[in-house]
Amino acid sequence: MSDVARRVAAVIVDFHAGRALNDCVNSLHADGVTDIVVVENGQEGSTLPALSGQHVQLVVPKLNLGYGGGVNRGAAAATKRSYLLVSNPDIIVHPGCVDALVRYLDEHPEVALVGPQIVRPDGSVYPSQRLFPNVWLAGVHALVAPVWPQNPATKRYRSPRADGSVDWVSGAFFLTRRDAFEIVGGFDERYFMFAEEMALCWAYRDHGFGVAATSEATVTHIEGVSRARASRAMLVAHHRSAMRFEWQTARGWRRVLAPLATAVLALRLCVVLLIRPPS
Repeated sequence: MSDVARRVAAVIVDFHAGRALNDCVNSLHADGVTDIVVVENGQEGSTLPALSGQHVQLVVPKLNLGYGGGVNRGAAAATKRSYLLVSNPDIIVHPGCVDALVRYLDEHPEVALVGPQIVRPDGSVYPSQRLFPNVWLAGVHALVAPVWPQNPATKRYRSPRADGSVDWVSGAFFLTRRDAFEIVGGFDERYFMFAEEMALCWAYRDHGFGVAATSEATVTHIEGVSRARASRAMLVAHHRSAMRFEWQTARGWRRVLAPLATAVLALRLCVVLLIRPPS
């Protein structure tokens, strides 16, 4: 048994990903991960046909738990290996990715979670390493990004560094220490969708753990396979989670400005819903 197989258990949360889920499982198996739990967050019975007889453990909660809640149930069902790998169903793992992430955590004992470089199907790099939002950065990004995606605030908010210590990484794919994940209580299930990984990384930082990213590991993210089924509902969930994060983490004078941040996010949601036609 390989080092990856002995030390890594993976959790994939599925929501009608179809063939993409099967491709994701294949890529994980090819990279040495043998212990895989798939959580069915979609309609009951929707996941099994997509797995094409794959050797995985299927968890069927019979309701949509949200992404964080789904990961938590999967982690509880997974073998208690030292490292927990969390993946969206529309991810393709590049050869050597998981081994590189394991090696990074082995070499950096202060780091609890490490994310890979994420690329899109066209090869462009997805901005998967980000800063925790502050008042000016989040405000400008929130209001300007819908109409000017490449504005300076958005560029600074996304991908501050390709390697080393970062504030938080995308929840689409990452490796974390199982003991650290349990210490912080896993994902905060008050976040149904979006910002749950930001809250998790905040909790790690709050407990003295590090969060990092490495370009030595790469995955391809198809993006939006599950989200497309309820795009406008996901927009609402995105903004609701951002509001929750601000109220949860704001301290001192930032707490005084939290109502303003809520108003800005509400305005942004209205703008985005107006410019995006119903699906």
